[in-house]
Amino acid sequence: MNDDVLKQLRRDEKLRPVLENYEMTRLKREENIALYLCLSIISQQLSTRVAKLICDRFLELIGSYEPTCERILAIETTSLRSIGLSQSKCNYIHNVCIFFGENQLDDNSLHAMSDEAITDLLIQIKGVGKWTIQMLLMFAMAREDVFSPDDLGIQQAMRDLYGLQETNPKQLKQRMTEVSLAWKPYRTYACLSLWSWKDRSKKGA
Repeated sequence: MNDDVLKQLRRDEKLRPVLENYEMTRLKREENIALYLCLSIISQQLSTRVAKLICDRFLELIGSYEPTCERILAIETTSLRSIGLSQSKCNYIHNVCIFFGENQLDDNSLHAMSDEAITDLLIQIKGVGKWTIQMLLMFAMAREDVFSPDDLGIQQAMRDLYGLQETNPKQLKQRMTEVSLAWKPYRTYACLSLWSWKDRSKKGA
């Protein structure tokens, strides 16, 4: 994280103490965005440990082959179910690979698109929601200004840090988004710091 990021985020008095003694994760572009999206679907609603276990099994199914959409589609559903995937997740993974093939999407074409255009495009895939796309933009595409009001961890951290009292989900997300405007254009880094702060607070409790 460079000085410009720190300078911007430290303008928020509530966030400033969170940034002290915190080494920010550097954003990195990942290769094979379609595969990353499939792994994100596998990881949905699972603990970190279980998600890693099933993702590793999924990669073992692909084996030494290049993990293309065609190769993933060639894997039998029974094999996918055998590693712990539900039928719905099998369908969602197939949806991703079919969509990427039909629209001739690759890493270069996606990286050339804006965050909004990527969201509008990928949200069409059944099984891919806003949260999944936000995680993709942050962790696979290294976009610096992504905010995830749908993320439970971010919600909990911002409730604690900013004393947000809204009980209505829509109102809470609206208030969170208003707070996040102070972090632009580096909201991804703010989210990373909030996740880390929440984890550190939990360990220190």
